[in-house]
Amino acid sequence: MSAPYRGLILDFGGVLTTQMRLNGETFERSEGLAPGAYFAALEEHPDGVAIYAALEVGEATQEDWNRVIGGILGIDSTDLMRRALANLHPEPQIVAAAERARAAGIKVAMLSNSFGIEPYNPYEDKGIWTDFFDAVILSEREGVRKPSPLIYQRVLDALELTGPECVFVDDYARNLPPAEALGIRTVHHTTDPASTAAILDTLLLDRTPA
Repeated sequence: MSAPYRGLILDFGGVLTTQMRLNGETFERSEGLAPGAYFAALEEHPDGVAIYAALEVGEATQEDWNRVIGGILGIDSTDLMRRALANLHPEPQIVAAAERARAAGIKVAMLSNSFGIEPYNPYEDKGIWTDFFDAVILSEREGVRKPSPLIYQRVLDALELTGPECVFVDDYARNLPPAEALGIRTVHHTTDPASTAAILDTLLLDRTPA
């Protein structure tokens, strides 16, 4: 019996790419920042938290983010998002799993809380952009971000599939329950891309003998 799934939905940062935390730690070193300073600016400083949330839903520009985060950190804000993501790279095993799925007729979508796409488009820069997917859902374009249930429904609509027909992979556990509520099969990606790729192959590829 063939696998029931017809769609694969993938997060960008930390799933289709290498780990966000490792990238951030390398950025701190390259900018001469104290360990943890960048993460504190994004996750703890009220201005940093607010500007990131606004960027994700299209209420602030990437240049606004550059200016605010650069100011918090006391570093040059010029092209800051590009510098901050310089050590983020495609995760080969997940990318290959997505390619295998698509070759087998599975629709593949990216669902990302956006980093902004102007003036720097990180998705295009990393080679993971529109040509790779059947649908791309970015929170800044939708005006809503994960884990809002609405954005999961938007990706299902874009794929023209139902929840039970799809598998969703994210590295943040908090983003999984809203997808599960729509009947989507979820996979929590941690730090082992080989394991996640194997799970996707098992779920998505029809191994029934001809």
